Amino acid sequence: MAITKDMSILEVVQQYPDTVDVFVESGMGCLGCAAARFENIEQGCMAHGIDADALVENLNKAIGA
Repeated sequence: MAITKDMSILEVVQQYPDTVDVFVESGMGCLGCAAARFENIEQGCMAHGIDADALVENLNKAIGA
């Protein structure tokens, strides 16, 4: 299953622990914050000024999708 922008950050990290480094390296080091529990990837990217499409591409590379 490929990772998409509408998946929750917490869901992705729980299902694919290898993605933690990708999130952190992209500038989303807030994986433990309360917002990560309810925000999806796109919302988190918007809050941090990160390109969501590029992040999703890198996340999918990390899981081999």
